[in-house]
Amino acid sequence: MMRLLFITGEACFPTEAAAIRLLLAEGIDRVHLRKPEASEEELRRLIEALPPACYPQLSLHDRLPLAAEYGLGGVHLNRRNPTAPEGFGGLRSRSCHTLDELAAHRDDDYRLLSPIFDSISKQNYRSGHTPEELRDAAARGLLGPRTIALGGVTPDRLPLLAAYGFGGAALSGYLRQAPTTDDLRRRMAELRKFNP
Repeated sequence: MMRLLFITGEACFPTEAAAIRLLLAEGIDRVHLRKPEASEEELRRLIEALPPACYPQLSLHDRLPLAAEYGLGGVHLNRRNPTAPEGFGGLRSRSCHTLDELAAHRDDDYRLLSPIFDSISKQNYRSGHTPEELRDAAARGLLGPRTIALGGVTPDRLPLLAAYGFGGAALSGYLRQAPTTDDLRRRMAELRKFNP
């Protein structure tokens, strides 16, 4: 079974905390709070709207010192934030867009490689890796339990990602486009069907 992550949209919205709670209850393993334009106060409101029991399953992409302050489970490193706050003891994940980046960051707890397929939520963000490149990466030991596929992930693609050797999949657009709570539950059920 692959690990399933959810990456939030950039904008905060009033029912977001409820949606995050639902996703965690329905089987999402970890939620990445990706809010590069959010103020510190907006991020605090979102975090505080969630029960502290959820905090270990949250990773923060921006305003990383808040992760230690609230006892969140992880920080996500990227070009904007290349290093974890001093003394942070939680999980460290990282954005990678090339196989060379994957090779250079083997020490992180896990890495997100993107885009694997054409993005659902970002226009003109096209697949960056051929099937042959992914098979080669697996043969070189670059894929595995600590490498998560991101970009265009839908339930029917989970078996292919597992066959390539990814240890998990990160979803964003597929889940964010669910218009209602019932639709979100249906999409989670579909993910479970393809990821037994």
